[in-house]
Amino acid sequence: MGERRVVVTGMGINTRLGDTLTDYYANLIAGQPGITRWTFFDDERVYSKVGGDLTDYDADAKLHGFEGRIPDDVYARMRKIHRTAPMSTRLSVLCSLDAWLDAGLEFDESPYRRAVVLGGHNLNEHYMLENFRAFQEEPDWIDPLSAVSNLDTDHAASIGEVLGCRGALYTVGGACASANIALRAGIDEIRYHGHDIAVVTGAALHFSPMGLQAMAMIDAITFNAFNETPEKASRPYDTAREGFVPSHGAGCLILESLDHALARGAHIYAEVLGCVATSDGSHLPAPSQEGQTQTILRLLEITGIQREQVQFISAHATSTPLGDLSELRAIRDAFGSHAEALKINAPKSMLGHTCWAAPATETIAGILQMNHGRLHPSINIDNLDPEVDLDVCANHAQDFEVEIMLKNSFGFGGINCCSLWRRFHA
Repeated sequence: MGERRVVVTGMGINTRLGDTLTDYYANLIAGQPGITRWTFFDDERVYSKVGGDLTDYDADAKLHGFEGRIPDDVYARMRKIHRTAPMSTRLSVLCSLDAWLDAGLEFDESPYRRAVVLGGHNLNEHYMLENFRAFQEEPDWIDPLSAVSNLDTDHAASIGEVLGCRGALYTVGGACASANIALRAGIDEIRYHGHDIAVVTGAALHFSPMGLQAMAMIDAITFNAFNETPEKASRPYDTAREGFVPSHGAGCLILESLDHALARGAHIYAEVLGCVATSDGSHLPAPSQEGQTQTILRLLEITGIQREQVQFISAHATSTPLGDLSELRAIRDAFGSHAEALKINAPKSMLGHTCWAAPATETIAGILQMNHGRLHPSINIDNLDPEVDLDVCANHAQDFEVEIMLKNSFGFGGINCCSLWRRFHA
């Protein structure tokens, strides 16, 4: 049916920096660190003890805040799911409902033309480990609903049930590029598969102590220097960076065809021009400068955007010694001399790494910056790595008008996925 232009008309967020768009943007601009010590476990044997912890988040209060704002039957469906769902599923549904309301959409209109795509996999890691521990003591003590709740598809299905979406519904995984892979699928659902709307949700990974320990043992996450000063642990581009900081977080983008959005008078945040995925042909968790470069170049090619038109890059920038420099070199390779005119910042310096949801949480940050004309800082840069020779917005917010933004996302398994966004002008 031909390509349709795709725009964002609603956004929802839940991270340590806020569960509303207003608070989230304000804390980003203020350079507020969101990293603390983990509270969901107490085991000195686990090396890494810091992260963006939402364990104490009051999901019940968030749920009650929807009462009276949504139809009674929708609230009843939400309460039913909320009562038994694991933490990660609750965050996915609450965040998606926020985005739906932000878009000003009805709950009972054209349900078969609304798709749900969820980015993430192996999401309820901690919940599964707790059930395994219960099973070891007594098999009858496990949560019987784990037969359903353990499945990643339960996230997407729960969102679809609450929002009343009956179009395509599925889950896609691509490690830390998952939410961008989901974005790519959501674009296709609108452009080629007859949907008017696609709910694209980056789901929170509920880490387990075992998973954190495994990542520490392969030197992927920080654990040496910052267990007592967690607010300083995430420091992309700084010489003392030692690994990424895992964080809870979820983000949702409501995609809509431009014609559908205009017909109903929707507020439009931005237009997504395209999203490209490639792979490195290697399962190892090592970044590929060539793979990242080729992904960016293909994205520019298929969107017809010249490299000189791009002004801002929301970087993947995980705070790893190798990864941060590999990405900057790929930017140099892709943009040539224009790289020196680019503004680049690192949302993970404040958020930590929200893993599967990172492309969504960080794209929302980027869109808010485009709309406000002010870029957040990359914090904790006490000693800039001498190999960093591009403008990474070190430690200070900057006024800067952005028309076109590149969002980079790279995942374990050699997965590269980048998206290109344009500020929308009515």
